[in-house]
Amino acid sequence: MASSDVARQPDKGLRDLSLSGHVGFDSLPDQLVNKSTCQGFCFNILCIGETGIGKSTLMDTLFNTNFENFESSHFEPQVKVRAQTYDLQESSVRLRLTVVNTVGFGDQMNKQASYKPVVDYIDHQFETYLQEELKIKRSLHNYHDSRVHACLYFISPSGHSLKSLDLVTMKKLDSKVNIIPVIAKADTISKSELHKFKIKIMSELVSNGVQIYQFPLDDETVAKVNTTMNGHLPLAVVGSTEEVCVGNKMVKARQYPWGVVQVENESHCDFVKLREMLICVNMEDLREQTHTRHYELYRRCKLEEMGFKDTDPECKPVSLQETYEAKRQEFLGELQRREEEMRQMFVQRVKEKEAELKDAERELQGRFEQLKRLHAEEKAALEEKRRLLEEDQSSFSKRRAAAQLLQAQSLTANGKKDKDRKNSGFM
Repeated sequence: MASSDVARQPDKGLRDLSLSGHVGFDSLPDQLVNKSTCQGFCFNILCIGETGIGKSTLMDTLFNTNFENFESSHFEPQVKVRAQTYDLQESSVRLRLTVVNTVGFGDQMNKQASYKPVVDYIDHQFETYLQEELKIKRSLHNYHDSRVHACLYFISPSGHSLKSLDLVTMKKLDSKVNIIPVIAKADTISKSELHKFKIKIMSELVSNGVQIYQFPLDDETVAKVNTTMNGHLPLAVVGSTEEVCVGNKMVKARQYPWGVVQVENESHCDFVKLREMLICVNMEDLREQTHTRHYELYRRCKLEEMGFKDTDPECKPVSLQETYEAKRQEFLGELQRREEEMRQMFVQRVKEKEAELKDAERELQGRFEQLKRLHAEEKAALEEKRRLLEEDQSSFSKRRAAAQLLQAQSLTANGKKDKDRKNSGFM
């Protein structure tokens, strides 16, 4: 690995000294083994594949146990990511295993966004670990690392080529997780077709720039076997938890009318190769690659988005304190600029509001003057009508008085005439 390569490079500023006697630091590897054994290990596997392709069965077969499995239908409206964590123990070694399953992957009519829930899940685990790292009071020694260490990508045994969904998904994930492509249900395809299918898959992955996990070659103890195994990718697997009697022993196999497919028979499938490479030989490398490559890439991009850099424009190293002070000053400057913008905006809005109120006041004053003028005109008109009415009443009163006077005079005159006629009759 990168760290071991650096350790092997001699530093010209160091001197090699010989020891005259036993010191004891040769027990450091044993100390590390004992400490790691006491703490236990964690490993997280992401299984991506269509519903019913055999993801759960392969996990049960890999770890010789029965995990809690849920029945999934082909009618999920969207892809869901389901993670389940188990505590396993083999001899004195404890392993906290998390199996992450993609429910409903590839079952939708529109598969364009099928990979997004998977990418979001992986990024969320990176972000959770990054937030734990950035805490003032950290507890990474007992923190449950949920970052995905390996992705088993299950390829349908069509015998033709990869689906567009497979290429798009693996391209989106190759910078975030260690992808190990496997051909599921390899017992449904002949050996000659399987060989051609493997060549076709690797050709398409290379032509589309998909980077899959390559078993490491820097460790001399496993370089030879890893070189051989890299030539077998993608691995063709068959899973089964059922035992069938073959000869005089019980073996895990799948029983068919035409014969028996033995899971752990390397002439039948690559299951043993997958188990050896994934668990027995390269599990620690998968964990290390996740931390030193994929997580570091995510961490670097996140910190660069936050404005943190290792060097200034003149390529001089910059400390975290300097970066923090620079970001703080930048933030304060931005805060002051926004405060000034808000103050100016507030003043401008106040002025606009005052102008609107003045316009409204002038409008109301004009309407008031108009109503006042109309009121005065109506009052003058009423006064004139009142005067004319009073004149009419006065004239009417005079005419009535004159009429009454004439009527009285007429009555008086008629009474005298009657009296005179009566007097003349007696005479």
